[in-house]
Amino acid sequence: MISKGSAPAPGADTSGDSYLPSHGNGGYRVRHYELDLDYKIGPNRLSASAVITVEATQALSRLSLDFADFRISRVLVDGQAAQFSRRAHKLHVKPARSVPAGTVFRVEIRYVGNPHPISGLWGDIGWDELTDGVLVASQPVGAPSWFPCNDHPADKATYRVTLTTSSPYDVLITGNLVSRYTRASTTTWVYERPEPTPTYLMSVQIGQYDDVELVAGADAGWVSHPEATAFRMSLGFGEGALESVVATVPQRAALPPRLRKPFARDFGRQGRMMDVLQRLFGPYPFGEYVIVVADDVLDDPIEAQGMSIFGANHVDGRRTYERLVVHELAHQWFGNSLTVADWRHIWLNEGFATYTEWLWSEESGGQSAHELAKYWYGKVAAKPADIVVADPGVARMFDEVVYKRGALTLHALRAEIGDDAFFTLIKAWGTEHRHATVTTAQFVELAERFAGRSLWEFFEAWLERFALPPLPRTVR
Repeated sequence: MISKGSAPAPGADTSGDSYLPSHGNGGYRVRHYELDLDYKIGPNRLSASAVITVEATQALSRLSLDFADFRISRVLVDGQAAQFSRRAHKLHVKPARSVPAGTVFRVEIRYVGNPHPISGLWGDIGWDELTDGVLVASQPVGAPSWFPCNDHPADKATYRVTLTTSSPYDVLITGNLVSRYTRASTTTWVYERPEPTPTYLMSVQIGQYDDVELVAGADAGWVSHPEATAFRMSLGFGEGALESVVATVPQRAALPPRLRKPFARDFGRQGRMMDVLQRLFGPYPFGEYVIVVADDVLDDPIEAQGMSIFGANHVDGRRTYERLVVHELAHQWFGNSLTVADWRHIWLNEGFATYTEWLWSEESGGQSAHELAKYWYGKVAAKPADIVVADPGVARMFDEVVYKRGALTLHALRAEIGDDAFFTLIKAWGTEHRHATVTTAQFVELAERFAGRSLWEFFEAWLERFALPPLPRTVR
């Protein structure tokens, strides 16, 4: 049976997350972050203030925030000086008066220092200096490297971020650009993120970039896989290129000038991807989509809210990494709009994004989803059967098996309930839980609703057991 799971009860210094209880804090929910950042690129110096609007979920005589190694000059609670102390990556705040349950109040923190990534099981994560600029990648624990926060995916809030830095540099922050103005040698950029957003999906990118508008519409080399054509026709669409009957989404990119030509080919089908994914998953959940190509080498691309970040090594003019392009776009639905309520449910992010790679391959004339499922089934079957997808453990939450077996679970579900029910389910999953937090149990419940029967044995075999179940012979 798919369990709702057990986790330590949240306290002042713990979120209660089953994997990362020391990140996140109990007793309150954040409604809004207002960050004012002044960043000097050469010395890597950040002077900042954060005003955090908080709702107490219980009476609070004190509260804690996740925050890294900055010098704090002042902490105010509703305009009054508060006592504060530091221990590890926690900032402890004691208001002048206790805060009653249900009260909405504001915490203001002024700080300065040299931001740097936070070290952990997955390497160094957070605010990172590039050769010439900045990249912020915070999944799963890097947000405290640049602002004080309640660092847990289930505590989603809105944001307004103001950043001032040297004028030759472009600044891209996850949100909508609302103003930009230059004074002397610096430029101030103001972004707002109105959709509920977890801390780890807030990002800052600074570099000397060209701004490129991505054009929606068909690619000249568009070819569909026959299985994709048959599926579209079963839904009532005609043959040939997929009709554009979904909402147009503004899409743009920031990239080093030297990469404009290869980028044009590698991301030439971005508009088509957006059309396909909106048809499969429902309307794109944010106001625009931004791609940043850093002028450095990155091991893997990074998703943020309404943004994806790639390394220069992912742009070669041959579409070598196109599967990663669609993978990161899929995360805007699965991981960003729908955010896991607890890190053990990570397959809901990565399994869905990986299966989207296979659907896109089928749609764009490559191997069919079933051919890719057979290939990856063989790869997973050759590995030790030592991981449970629905609860892989903190050290293996980003293991390849979670990604691939998560995708195989979805492919097997498609075979189990049929194309019509499966694709209706996936769209409902993306729309009914838009901007919410989700769990495996919620997905199972929704799948059973669309299947019209219990799927307990199916999900138990694919998600809760070590042994790999047989792969269905085909989809229908």
